[in-house]
Amino acid sequence: MARARFGLILAVALWLASPLGHAVVLPPLPQPSWTELNAEQKHALAPLASHWDKMSGFQRKKWLGIAQRYPSLSPEEQARLQRRMTDWAKLTPDERKQARAKYKSLQKAPPEQKKAVKQKWEEYKDLPEPEKARLKAEATQKRTTPRPTPSKQPAAAKSPPTPSASSLTTPVDQAASR
Repeated sequence: MARARFGLILAVALWLASPLGHAVVLPPLPQPSWTELNAEQKHALAPLASHWDKMSGFQRKKWLGIAQRYPSLSPEEQARLQRRMTDWAKLTPDERKQARAKYKSLQKAPPEQKKAVKQKWEEYKDLPEPEKARLKAEATQKRTTPRPTPSKQPAAAKSPPTPSASSLTTPVDQAASR
């Protein structure tokens, strides 16, 4: 019995003395500033130039990974990536946060809902440019128009909230509701 207890105490003492018993926190490796990027990286990441030095190391690392794959993309894919980077760079931090949240919620959505959203997006892409511009203007107006504050009701008079059909609406949804 004493021998088992001694062995246990020795094992715990060795575990506490080992480097594995302590948490080691390494600072993140700094990512290069815009001036430290090579010409190929600067070309691939050009839409992000004005924002690059304000990004976190994690974000820079992600974009550097994309820049590394950039040369292997077809010219059409490169142009598409550049357009998307430009659009992303134009978003405010709140809009980026909303986009990430929508993306995450779509990833967790059931396959039927994903398919419906994809179908609506395809329908939107087929719309003429004037219709897309009109829908975009309406969506912008809805975001900037202040919402009325709900009236205070006694707790007993409140009805349970009704779930919305989908929090992932597209401009096609807005046009179809008219």
